[in-house]
This record gives sequence, structure tokens and C-alpha cells, in this order.
Amino acid sequence: MGNNLVELTVKNDVGMVTLNRPNKGNAINLQMAKELMNIALECSENEKIRAVVITGAGSTFSVGGDLKSFSEQGEEISSHLKHVTTYLHQAVSIFTRMEKPFIGAVNGAAAGAGMGLVLACDLAYASEKAKFVMAYNRVGLTPDGSGSYFLPRVVGMKRALELMYTNKQLSALEAKEWGIINDTHPDESLFEEVVQLAEKLANGPVNAYGQTKKLFYHSLQETLESQMQLESLSLAERATSKEGKEGISAFLEKREADFPKK
Repeated sequence: MGNNLVELTVKNDVGMVTLNRPNKGNAINLQMAKELMNIALECSENEKIRAVVITGAGSTFSVGGDLKSFSEQGEEISSHLKHVTTYLHQAVSIFTRMEKPFIGAVNGAAAGAGMGLVLACDLAYASEKAKFVMAYNRVGLTPDGSGSYFLPRVVGMKRALELMYTNKQLSALEAKEWGIINDTHPDESLFEEVVQLAEKLANGPVNAYGQTKKLFYHSLQETLESQMQLESLSLAERATSKEGKEGISAFLEKREADFPKK
């Protein structure tokens, strides 16, 4: 790891994003939020990146916001937090809206905005030792980093409020049962398993993945009929795309599809 608070490496069409403050539990301060936004832009725009994995350096995914650095701002804390969340929220928005799979490899505790990042992932897999907690209300704060958007949609309103009000901590198995993550893996094999999945997706119909994400997010605000209209338009468009033509041909010819990478 270098001196950056967020690292990006690219291999086999997969962008690996690593939160890199292991001695601070990968706590998010202003610099990290800025770097995360810049790397989100790189992941979104770089054509050599077809899937993105986010993880944490060391034994923690992220403990969330760096409360110590926030409190050091004194009377300027309100302005400071607006700066931090501006960069953090832009990063989350870019990762969520980009037309590439965004996968979490949760290698340890995910708290506060760290848990928000997990919730924002398209897919998330955790070490069996991982823990999840929202943490905000415990210190008199409210969620950021997309937590208030994704959490009630993922677990339901009552469970979301329970997690907030009671500071309830979930084990990796409980997080799977609640739908916060897709599955768990032994700590020693988590990274390998997630990278293998990311590489498989990177060789797939990435543009179709992106359109699918758009459809799913639109469905949260559409009526049944308007959503089905979007489905019709998207399906027709995809059928004439290079990916769609290759996928249909491969199916009819009973072979594996070789999706184009451009």
C-alpha cells in the first residue's frame, strides 16, 4: 500500500478499491472522502475497468466517519461535515450509478458510513468474522453515506429503525439473513472468492448489467405500468446491441457467449 488513503489497482478488467487507513480502522476523513470520489470517477470512466470491488486494508472494512478529526474542527464542525459528506456522497452516487458491477468484500467491521458503503454495493460478501452496526444514534448523530436511503429498502422500515435506535450489532450470518450481504466466506478465502466473481462479471455483458441497475433503481419511484414501459424500451434496445446479438446467437448455437468489451 502507498501513502494514499484510498488505493486503486486494476487487474483482469477489475478495479480493486482499498480503503487504506488500517491504523485508524479505515475511518473516513475529509482527505479519504475526496480520494474516494476521485477513484469512483476513475472506476466509472476507465474503459479498462469492467467491474469494481471495494474492501478495507487490514482487518477492518471501515468504522465509518473519523469522529476525532471532526471534533478537532471545533465550531467549524458543521461546515466541515458538509464538505466531507459532499465528497463521500458524490462517491457513493458515482459507484451506484456507474454501469458496472460494484461489489463489496467486507473483510471486517463495517460501521456507520462503512456500513452505508456496503449497503450501496450491488453485491456484498463478508468474512465470517465481520460485524455490522449503524452506530449513529449512539453518539447523537444521524446517517450519511446513503444509509437512510438503502437500509429501509433492504431490511424494511421497522428493522432499519431498530438498527438505528438500539445500535444493534449484526454478525455476518445475521447480515446475510437480513439481506444486507449476499453471502459469507472464511476470512482466508473472502478476497479470492470475490475477485473470481468480479472477473467473471467483467467478462460478461457489462452494458446489460448497467441497464439492469438503472431499471431496478427506477422501479423504486415508478408505477407498475410506467416501469413495464421502461422494461419494454430497454429490452428492445438491448436486443439490437452487440451484447444482445452475441448473447442470442450464442444461445441459439448452444455455445458460451463471447461478449464484446467495447
